[in-house]
Amino acid sequence: MGQDIPKQFINVYDKPVLLYTLEGFQKHPQIDAIEVVCIDGWHDVLWAYAKQFGIDKLRWVVSGGKTGQESIRNGVYNLEGKVSNEDIVIIHDGIRPLVDETVLTDVIIKAQKYGNAVTSLPYNEQIFVMDDEISTVKFIPRETLRRVSTPQAYRFDLLDSKYHEAFEKRIGIFGSHYTNTMMAELGVRLYFAAGSDKNIKLTTKDDLEMFKAYLKSDKDNWLK
Repeated sequence: MGQDIPKQFINVYDKPVLLYTLEGFQKHPQIDAIEVVCIDGWHDVLWAYAKQFGIDKLRWVVSGGKTGQESIRNGVYNLEGKVSNEDIVIIHDGIRPLVDETVLTDVIIKAQKYGNAVTSLPYNEQIFVMDDEISTVKFIPRETLRRVSTPQAYRFDLLDSKYHEAFEKRIGIFGSHYTNTMMAELGVRLYFAAGSDKNIKLTTKDDLEMFKAYLKSDKDNWLK
C-alpha cells in the first residue's frame, strides 16, 4: 500500500479495514471465538478497536512471525490446550474484509464433513504455460483449475499436527506457501467449499477503491 501504517489498520469510512473483517466473524452464529495474529506494537490498538466496535468474540491476540506461515503457526500453537481436537478452526486474511456469511457457513459445513475445506471458485480465464519469455505452445484447461483463497477451515488436530510436521521437516513453509499448499505438500487431500468474487484481498490502493465501491453498491432488485 505504501502507507505509514499497516494496511489492515487503514480507515475506510471511519472504520479500520480489519474491523470489517472481524465483524463478518462476529456476526456469524457458528463462530464461537476469534484469534488475531497481529503485528507487534498494535495489540493494544486492536483490543481498543474491538471494544469500540463490539467485537466481543475476540479472545486472543498473538504476535506474528517473520513470514505468513510463521504467523499462522504462532496462531495455531497458541490454541493448543485452548480448543478441542474436533473443533473447526478457520484461517482468514485480515485484509479480506468482505467475507460472506454463506461462504463461512459452507466452509464450516464442509470441514465438519471432511476434516478440512478451502474456499474456491472456478477459473474463468485461459491459462497458458510459458515456453520461453515471448511465446507458448501449451495451455491448461481452465475446467481443471480452481481459485483457492481464504477462509479455509480445518479440524484442529489436523491443523496442529501438520504445522508441527511442516516446521520439523521444513516442508511447505517458504515463499508464498499458505496452509492449503502446505497441506497438499504433506499429502492431505483438500476439499472445496463455496467462494465469492466479492472476497477481494486488499493489496494495492486500487483494491481499496474497489472495496469502497462494494461498500457503497446496492444490488439491483431484478438480478437473480
